[in-house]
Amino acid sequence: MKVQNLPPKRDNLTIDSHQHFWKYDSGKHFWIKEEMKLIRKDFLPEDLLPVLKRNHIDGCVAVQVEHNEQETEFLLHCAAEYDFIKGVVGWVDLSSEDLTERLERFSMDGKFKGIRHTKYDKKGEFLLDPSFRKGIRKLQEFEFTFDLLVLPHQLQPAIALVREFPNQPFVLDHLGKPAITAGPSREWAAQMKELGACKNVFAKLSGMVTETSNLKWKPGDFDPFLDVMLYSFGTSRLMFGSDWPVCTAAAGYEEVTCILKTYFEAFSKNEQDAIFGTNAARFYRLH
Repeated sequence: MKVQNLPPKRDNLTIDSHQHFWKYDSGKHFWIKEEMKLIRKDFLPEDLLPVLKRNHIDGCVAVQVEHNEQETEFLLHCAAEYDFIKGVVGWVDLSSEDLTERLERFSMDGKFKGIRHTKYDKKGEFLLDPSFRKGIRKLQEFEFTFDLLVLPHQLQPAIALVREFPNQPFVLDHLGKPAITAGPSREWAAQMKELGACKNVFAKLSGMVTETSNLKWKPGDFDPFLDVMLYSFGTSRLMFGSDWPVCTAAAGYEEVTCILKTYFEAFSKNEQDAIFGTNAARFYRLH
């Protein structure tokens, strides 16, 4: 199958490009540390729907947090029941021998849009593993996206990966998880510039409030990071993502939204529409 370019921009649609659902399990959700104990509970579509309505958000993209296909099936089931869930980014083992069959199965569901991995090895070695790269090559055949969830020490392998696959759509989650309170480092800013130079890479303006020291922040803390992201990616490849419900450990949904609305309030309506919806709709091919 020939890899197609992203479709042209569509009419205004407000989209939260990054949020999660789960039925809390202390074993599966071990990553929710004590300082984030407020989110040690269930978060389901019926909990998010009124939040989106209050904030005038038309739809969302549900993103995996577990390394198993059962969660992917759960998210697709949620999307089948709730139309506001416009797409699902799930998990599939890209190194598996039967990857083609797995991707074919998920491709039967129009809400399945892409893959994400959550793996924090020492230097991002998994990103350059031959079997993993073979899986990325297979994604292109199915026109699936790939969400890059990486820590700062994994950014250089991520840059190498996206350069190797210029026809594969990638999106960087959470700005690469920099330490917000410390301010942007020169190395991080340079790496954002390198990623932004790859036109197949988008970026989510998400996950910032929980990368602060002791989950304490001021609105101005994020401006230097947003400056770098804007310079690196422009308004045509940035997208709003709440990271709900994770964000609620440090800020309400309205606060997270307000950070970006305030920053971009002087921009044109078309630019604001792009960041708050149409870029996500293009990238994930949402309907």
